[in-house]
Amino acid sequence: MDSKVSDQAAGARPPGAVPLRRTARDALKIVIVGGFGVGKTTLVGSVSEIRPLSTEEVMTKASVGVDDASRVMEKRTTTVAFDFGRISLDDHRVLYLFGAPGQERFWFIWDQLFSGSLGAVVLVDTRRLEDSFYPLDRLEHHKMPFVVAVNRFEGPGPRPSLVKVRDALSLDPDIPLVECDARHRESSKNVLITLVRHLVRLHDPAMFQEAAQ
Repeated sequence: MDSKVSDQAAGARPPGAVPLRRTARDALKIVIVGGFGVGKTTLVGSVSEIRPLSTEEVMTKASVGVDDASRVMEKRTTTVAFDFGRISLDDHRVLYLFGAPGQERFWFIWDQLFSGSLGAVVLVDTRRLEDSFYPLDRLEHHKMPFVVAVNRFEGPGPRPSLVKVRDALSLDPDIPLVECDARHRESSKNVLITLVRHLVRLHDPAMFQEAAQ
């Protein structure tokens, strides 16, 4: 089967592709994690400056009883390996984005994606907060810095405040928690800026200061 880019994510990208600058020398890697159907593919696609590599495949009857799509009935495709995007921070630094698959049967890939990563974004759907516990546990196990982004979906359903989300997920006060709409570039970009600024506080400010501005 041919891999394909999510139509929604592709539509959110600015037209054209930005070539990698010849002066680029520093590659920075972050990972987007979260439960099944929270919008990881959409976020990577909305903010990437290149056509994102996506290993999405059409969901078939074979996934019934394997992937729980009961609360994401509109979902027709699923990531089977990872999503990949790129953002040039400046003439010398490039940020590579890796979106992890959400289904439990693909969790074994996560440790490989975490290798060499500076930090992570945990994307959350408040209709399924329990799906966020495993990503949070894995990141804490790897001692990887992360921020949490609540992807606000349209339609009916609970819309708890960020204070309630923080309490429900037992997040430490120092962990940044923001809202976003993964379909929109500026919103997704703000999530990444939040992560970079978090890394500034935790690591060498000289390394990240320009990216945080």
